Parts: sequence; C-alpha cells; structure tokens
Amino acid sequence: MPGLLRGVARTAVVAGTATAVSGRVQRRQAARYVDRDAQVAAERQQSYDQQAGYGPPPPAAPVDVTQQLKNLADLKNQGILTEEEFAAQKAKILNS
Repeated sequence: MPGLLRGVARTAVVAGTATAVSGRVQRRQAARYVDRDAQVAAERQQSYDQQAGYGPPPPAAPVDVTQQLKNLADLKNQGILTEEEFAAQKAKILNS
C-alpha cells in the first residue's frame, strides 16, 4: 500500500506543477499580446473611419483675398450688392 500511496502523491505533485507552469505561461503570453491586440484594434478602427468618411477633414484651400474682393466688386457693379452690403462684406474679408 505504501508504494501505491507514493505513486498517487507523485502524480499529484507532477500534475500540480504542470498546472502551475501552464497557468504562468498563459499569463505571460496574455500580458505580451495585450499591447499588440490594442494596436491592431486601433488600426482597424482608423481604417474603418477613413473608409466611412470619418477621417480628418481635408485641408482647407488657401483663401485668395484679392480674388474675393474682385468678385465682391463685380457683384456691386452689377447692382446685386448695395454700397452698405459691399462695405460690410469687404470689411469681413479684410478682417479674416
């Protein structure tokens, strides 16, 4: 009987050690891949946002003040704008 008990005890120790080592390996691997998984998720979300049109807005076209003033003068000369409207719009363009 002592031989049987010793064999059962040895098996329990080996199984317990294997379980402990396996758990430790799993925790180390999970910790290692947390950052990688977060980065992959962020890249996928960014790709989705760009395809859906949620990405950063396109850069604004440069404003040509001279051309805006010429267009405004043309509107005034055609009688579309009054003198007061022309002056207000001109001030708005020059102050921007």
